[in-house]
Amino acid sequence: MIDNAIKERLNALAQRFETQEFLDNDPSQFMHRYQVPEQQERAAFIAAALSYGFRRQFLPKIDQLLSTDHILGSNSNLPVDDHCFYRLHTNKMVIRFLDVLNDIQGRHGSLGAFMRHEGVGTATDAIKLITATYADAQASDLIPKDCTSACKRLCMFLRWMVRDGSPVDLGLWSDFIDRSTLIIPLDTHVLQQARQLGLLTSTTGSMSVAKKLSQLMQEVFPGDPTKADYALFGLGVSGADGN
Repeated sequence: MIDNAIKERLNALAQRFETQEFLDNDPSQFMHRYQVPEQQERAAFIAAALSYGFRRQFLPKIDQLLSTDHILGSNSNLPVDDHCFYRLHTNKMVIRFLDVLNDIQGRHGSLGAFMRHEGVGTATDAIKLITATYADAQASDLIPKDCTSACKRLCMFLRWMVRDGSPVDLGLWSDFIDRSTLIIPLDTHVLQQARQLGLLTSTTGSMSVAKKLSQLMQEVFPGDPTKADYALFGLGVSGADGN
């Protein structure tokens, strides 16, 4: 059981950070540039895939890629070579990532349609499908090869796609994935704050740890565990005390 004082603190923090202003320095801002759901999905998936490292570095790289990406399915104009695009990933790796996405969209029309076609009903189903699809295409560069790691960026992408009624999350997939199955995107900030609050003891992130934290957050946000992401991430990044 979670202490009532911690529950109240997490609720207050979630209210504080889940606002329109959250978009200003978050990769979720990019999907809000578009109005057509298929374009929003594509922009969100690309933004989530590149969201690692320092924001001052990856936000401009997402912006660069989306500015040259033909959002309805054609590749960007990146050269097919081994020059670095961003940190560990080369132009060739990014193009390989886009090729798989283009193939999905070409066959199904959208990522959401692909999920529906494959009978996805939970966040875990979605993560397994995405990781397996990229692994089968030998394109596990920007996408994890399986779902044993915390899959933070995929969990974040799914939060964007599933949670509705939010100034940040779009809720495009709320009709076939239950938000109660969503998994908290477990990054360093979230893990550290969860440990400091006594919610976790683990020092390393994994899918099992992310699921454990998400289950705990059902006590605080029944049926909506990833609402806690705003509280824990916001607290970790800003150093806010929740008062």
